[in-house]
Amino acid sequence: MPEVRRLLLTLSEPPERVGFRRAWSRFRRQHQAIARRCHTARRAPQQPTPHGTLTVQVLCPAIPELTEARWSRIAPLLPPQKPQRGRPAHDHRTILSGMLWVARTGAAWRDLPAHFGPWKTVRSRYHRWCTAGIWQQILAGLHQDDAPATL
Repeated sequence: MPEVRRLLLTLSEPPERVGFRRAWSRFRRQHQAIARRCHTARRAPQQPTPHGTLTVQVLCPAIPELTEARWSRIAPLLPPQKPQRGRPAHDHRTILSGMLWVARTGAAWRDLPAHFGPWKTVRSRYHRWCTAGIWQQILAGLHQDDAPATL
């Protein structure tokens, strides 16, 4: 609409300015079209895939599933579930399952299924646990032998 308004204003201007205004309007429309195409192309890889077309392959089968025995070993390593202040945190076990799913499949965080919780929450907690050294302890706890040691 502003472009139409500018072109209508050219009718009241001197004839020598009309040509300049039309050329400027044409240049601006072309520039905006090119910028829109470039922006769309640049953003396309960042868009999440539609839920129906997601094909997941297992890239890292070495990361095991989270069983009850493994959860009982890992649970003491995690920070308290209920923070001292602020909003209550999502369940650690659900979030951890989401992290393990991403690690096993190699999928992007945005492709995380909704039953693992919000992907931004899973990703941010993963980065916090990596920084604090908790993630390395989790992986070590997951890879411990499930069978009790016998002498």
